Amino acid sequence: MTHILQTKTPLHFLDPNKDALVAEFVGKPLNALRTPAFVVDRAVFAENCRKMHENARDCGATFRGHLKTHKTVEGTKLQLVSDVGRTSAVVVSTLMEAWGVVQGGLVADGTVKDILYGLPVGLNKLDDLSALHAEMTRYGGTVRILLDHLDQVKFLEEYERAQEHPKKWSAFIKMNGGLKRAGILPEPVSFKAFMRRVFASSAISVFGFYTHAGNSYGSTSLEQATSYLTGEVRLTNDAAGMAMEVLAESDNREVDNQPFVLSVGSTPTALSATAEAKLKMTSTLNGTLELHTGNYTMLDLQQVHTTLIGRPQISQKVLATVISYYPGRGSDGQDEAMCDAGAIAMSKDTGRIPGFGEVVGKSWKLGRISQEHGILIQVPPDPELGRTDPTLKIGDTVEIVGQHACLIAAAYPWYYIIDSDEGSDKVVDIWVPWKGW
Repeated sequence: MTHILQTKTPLHFLDPNKDALVAEFVGKPLNALRTPAFVVDRAVFAENCRKMHENARDCGATFRGHLKTHKTVEGTKLQLVSDVGRTSAVVVSTLMEAWGVVQGGLVADGTVKDILYGLPVGLNKLDDLSALHAEMTRYGGTVRILLDHLDQVKFLEEYERAQEHPKKWSAFIKMNGGLKRAGILPEPVSFKAFMRRVFASSAISVFGFYTHAGNSYGSTSLEQATSYLTGEVRLTNDAAGMAMEVLAESDNREVDNQPFVLSVGSTPTALSATAEAKLKMTSTLNGTLELHTGNYTMLDLQQVHTTLIGRPQISQKVLATVISYYPGRGSDGQDEAMCDAGAIAMSKDTGRIPGFGEVVGKSWKLGRISQEHGILIQVPPDPELGRTDPTLKIGDTVEIVGQHACLIAAAYPWYYIIDSDEGSDKVVDIWVPWKGW
């Protein structure tokens, strides 16, 4: 294959000082913060983590926490350990997250023992992944990768042949469940041919099969989300079944991992993972079930639309300041206002609930956005949703819940932490997320 230049995670160029931030902001009321500001309620975040451990337990699965939403040491600890259960397995979307786990002491203290890099393996990142693998191995941990193309296998083999001490990579095979984001289709002829080649590889040890029903975000009921969940289980289970048929004929049948791990999940399907859902799953599994998810820690309007959560379960919000007001400018003569949170602060992601965000406690929504400002639009009061206050004036601080927490959080260099169990009007901690790739 063509020589591919290796790249390195630029860890030393990104380092906000948590101690200095804590000294500056802890104890301050929210209305004293520069806006826009990203605020996380630690008590709600922790409760969401505890409930997910319950779901995994009740549906008979182990759990792998996805770190992509919060990207922090503190959030990882809450994701992995609760009074209901604990896990040491995570999935990351960037190598910056993986190295953040290591440098944050979470590997050395045993909190994290298993890191899955959650994209099909990037060939220009193998030096970096190998260094991560060596660091994990020092502490008895492991790094896993995703595969969905034979060129990835070929390059891994070439790469390992050039090493003084070649290793086998523990890999999930990524399955395409119809979303067409990544993965292999479960077409028997082509899939079995793929698995024959993988099982014959000197550089790969198949750990299991992985899928993500991102299309489950369109669910509007528990029944629909459960249907997506059972579809994820069926897909990975069928893949494992076909792989077992291939493995039975392989010279490597004694050295590859069995039982396979069947890793399934998205926030809607994981929220639907209950004892009742377990009864609807395939009765005979060709492996052990693992549940993975990440957005559930913070949640957002996209998840509200699924009906699987309520607004009180959302742990994040953006503080913004009203900077101008326009009486009668809106449709039907409604008022509009401008705030200092725009597309960078809120993302441009949309959802089935109209607008880019809801103003907490007020009959206003974030209706239009530009880069650094947003237009607030009046909406009818709705006491059931807590929208009872129509008043708004220049200088007010408003709280906005947006459409997609993962992209909103990504904009902020640090998060202001409150705790509703301790009174939620003052900052109690600062979390500094891992930035970059």
